Parts: sequence; C-alpha cells; structure tokens
Amino acid sequence: MRDHFSIPCLVMRGGTSKGPYFRAEDLPKDIAERDRILLAVMGSPDLRQIDGLGGADTLTSKVAIVSRSQRPGVDVDYLFCQVVIDKPVVDTGPSCGNMLSGVAPFALEMGIVPIKDGETSVVIYDVNTSSKIEAVVQTPGGRVCYKGDAAIDGVPGTAAPVILNFMDVVGSKTGSMLPTGKVVDVIQDVEVSCFDVAMPMMLLRARDLGLEGTEGRKEIDGNKELLARIESIRLEAGRMMGFGDVTDSVIPKVSLLSEPRGTGAITSRYLTPHALHAAHAVTGAVCVSTACMVEGSVAYDLARRPEGNPRTIWIEHPTGMVDVRLETSGAGADLQVVRAGILRTCRPIMKGEVYVPEA
Repeated sequence: MRDHFSIPCLVMRGGTSKGPYFRAEDLPKDIAERDRILLAVMGSPDLRQIDGLGGADTLTSKVAIVSRSQRPGVDVDYLFCQVVIDKPVVDTGPSCGNMLSGVAPFALEMGIVPIKDGETSVVIYDVNTSSKIEAVVQTPGGRVCYKGDAAIDGVPGTAAPVILNFMDVVGSKTGSMLPTGKVVDVIQDVEVSCFDVAMPMMLLRARDLGLEGTEGRKEIDGNKELLARIESIRLEAGRMMGFGDVTDSVIPKVSLLSEPRGTGAITSRYLTPHALHAAHAVTGAVCVSTACMVEGSVAYDLARRPEGNPRTIWIEHPTGMVDVRLETSGAGADLQVVRAGILRTCRPIMKGEVYVPEA
C-alpha cells in the first residue's frame, strides 16, 4: 500500500502572496477530502507549517484552484482557499486579489486558455465572490512574459504587469454595498462602516482605537488587548452584515484608516483579520477606495479624493502604496462601482508534483 500520492501544481507568487496553483480536475470533487489534501499540502495545522509548502504566514498559506469555465463569456473559474495555519480549516469564504493575479498566467501556462500574440485577455469568474474579472497578460510571441518594468510595493524588483479589471464587485457576498443598511454603525461606542465591495470589510478610524494609523506588525500583532477589542467589534459587525457567527471565518476583514502621510489618498492598515497584512489585499483596496467616495463613511473625511471619473486612488500601507483605478456612477449610498482596475505582477517559482500522505 502506498504511503503517499502526488498531485501536479505550479507554485507562484501572485502579487504580494504566494502559494500552489492547482487544476480543479487534479483535486477531489468531495470538499472534505479536498480540504484534507490542502491541509496536508500546506502543512497545517502547525505554526511553522514545517511538513508542507506553507510559509508560516497568512500571505503564504494560500491556494488557487483553476478550471475551464462553462459560464457564457468566461474563460476560467477561480476558487481561492485560505489554509488556516494553526487550525484544520480551509476557508473559501473570502477571495484573494493577489493570488488572482497569477490565475490567468497559470491558465495560459497549463493550456486551459489559448495564448495570443502580444497580450492575452482572460475573463475570470471568482467563485468565492460570484464576480467577474478581466486579466490582461503580456504574451509577446505567444508566450507568457514575466520580465518587465512594473513594480508593486511589497515585492522586490520589477516584472511584467498583470492588469486586473474588476467587474460586478458590489455586494460580493451580501448582495449590497452597505449590508447593514447604514453608511455608519456604532458598535461598542466605536463608529464603523461595513462595506461589501470585492471583499466584505469593517472599516474603523485608527484614532478611535488609540492608534496613529501608521503602526506596523510589531505594534499591532503584539498588542493582544487591541486585537481582542477589534475581534469583539468584528464579531458583532459580522452578525449585523448577515454572516452570523464569524468566529472561525476571516470575513469580514478589517481596515484601520487614517489620513494620508504622503502622496496617497488614505492610509490603511489591513488585518487578515487577526494579524496585520504586510502590505494590502487587492480586494480590500477596492473596498477601501470605494468607501473613500461615499460621503458619511469613516473613510470619507480622512481621504484626499482625486478629481475626475475614473480616478486613481492610492492607498498607503506598511510597505508602500497600492493603486486602484476606480470608475463609479451615482453618489452616497447609491454609489455604483462600474469598474475597478489594479496593476499586479506575478512569477512562477516551481512546477512539479506535491506529495500528500495517504493517512
């Protein structure tokens, strides 16, 4: 009897995240069995993930599952899996815009989508959020190009750009931009704005929690009292947004907002939600940028809003800035996001087979 079996995968950096990319056909259709395999692949539950591919960080404990889509006008389906490090949990509630940036290159490399000369547009259906994204990949000579001059904060060096155009992102999980029905709610004497645009989020002013808004991982992750207070507020926000008990769920995510210190529109500290993101989630950036445009939200008075429509909103984060090209219609609670574009990069790291224990 075999003591292990192998599954083909491609390990890629997608944006500021990293993890294995799988074809859906190479994994079991049974969800429980699939999750058992993904936990074993990443080495969870174990804080070091020493027995798997995981990097002992939420940003490197991620999995992308890709398949040819049967949906009209869509090329591939993308399912994101957040493999929890210290618990036997695989969370498919949220999506990940950084891992998303590697989906189209993966689909082209694996022959799921035909490559064109020059650049190739791939329409992706995000299964987690029931939304569509157009990814534009550089493919000169009919091959995926990874070398280029595009730079993103949080990743060393430069690479070829991957342009992500988000569509149908409002109400990704709840069906409404403002799932509580209000622009601002008060939870435990703290004003919060609950938004659902690309990612369900709870937005707070950093100063309302006694913070400057420029703190890093050491100050935030090491402050257990602060994290406990944020989690208590998040649990109540989760219920108000219609998610029920979110104790074992990573949504809604959390952002601590403050005024911009540099040339950006706003400063954000994005929690995942129990630790500070080293940079900023892409889907979270879309949500925060939208909140900046909604009068009355906790983000509105903190933000420096650029003129024009579409406009580029730069969000300052711990390792630099992330930009969202936002096109909207309407105003206030009736604001609609027509399109949200963002530039990312990716790189293939290893192609081969990952071994999974039979037991």
